[in-house]
Amino acid sequence: MDNSVLFFVFIFVFLAVLFLFVISAQYFSLWIQSIMTKAGISLPALIFMRIRNVNPSVIVRSKIMAVQGGLTRVYPISTKALEAHYLAGGNVPNVIRALIAAHKAKLDLDWQTAQAIDLAGRDILEAVRTSVYPKVIECPDPRKSSGTLDAVAGDGIQLKARARVTVRTNIRQLIGGATEETVIARVGQGIVQAIGSTGSYKTVLENPDNISRTVLNQGLEAQTAYEIVSIDIADIDVGENIGARLQADQAEADMRVAQAKAEQRRAAAKAREQEMIAQTQANRAEVVLSEAEIPQAISASLRSGQLGLLDYYELRNVQADTKMRAAIAGEGRDGSLASASK
Repeated sequence: MDNSVLFFVFIFVFLAVLFLFVISAQYFSLWIQSIMTKAGISLPALIFMRIRNVNPSVIVRSKIMAVQGGLTRVYPISTKALEAHYLAGGNVPNVIRALIAAHKAKLDLDWQTAQAIDLAGRDILEAVRTSVYPKVIECPDPRKSSGTLDAVAGDGIQLKARARVTVRTNIRQLIGGATEETVIARVGQGIVQAIGSTGSYKTVLENPDNISRTVLNQGLEAQTAYEIVSIDIADIDVGENIGARLQADQAEADMRVAQAKAEQRRAAAKAREQEMIAQTQANRAEVVLSEAEIPQAISASLRSGQLGLLDYYELRNVQADTKMRAAIAGEGRDGSLASASK
């Protein structure tokens, strides 16, 4: 019975040792690398990393890079800090590379800021590289638009410009700072405004650097993740004469307004003419009615004895004489002179 117990204990110990050997062998190379580079990560720590669902290879290689790059003498970067950043979803090797590059370039970047930028979704290594080696941004962005920045000078001539903006990453404003799109938009707005405030397009063509200096002095990099180093006008062309076209359009519009007003006055005059013709016809009708009452008045005068027969004939003679004179003089019934041809 004792032999059976010893046998089972021996089997259990053997399996435990075998299990520990297999686990140790899996991380033995990483442990040797840690010892040789003075990374300070023990074999049990590697095993517990796997239990905590942390990739030991990533942590060991990152810690080795930090030690070899001299970061541990400047920043307090512990193994637990690397594990915490890994578990938070950060790119640990990228952050260590960025810190090494910043340390070599003597940039003010610490571990806390670097991991915050990485967790914010920004490429911290690319930001450090851009801070050391400024990059050029095309304005407008050729990836989104193949056009130009169109602006109109004070004399109405359209200018088409393209610019190149040299920027350097501002690491302190990388978190929460605006991206390249904002810089491009601000530079484009500044160029259009500067050209628009220039009196003549010739001045812009003669001194395009004045536009660059004017835009550069506007502080366009405020609240952005970049510092503008220079703004260079790469190309500028003369476009349409917008001022002349607008004047022509305005003249045409004024002509149409004048024609409309003249047509309105003509219609009013025509209506007035028709009113006067109608008034004349009405007056003639009244004259005809009045003339129709004359025979009745003569008859009444004859009956009452106020008018004698000789007086009546004398009145007829006067009327006949008047008609004869009017016929000789060429007058119509309306009293106006007839034309000589008639």
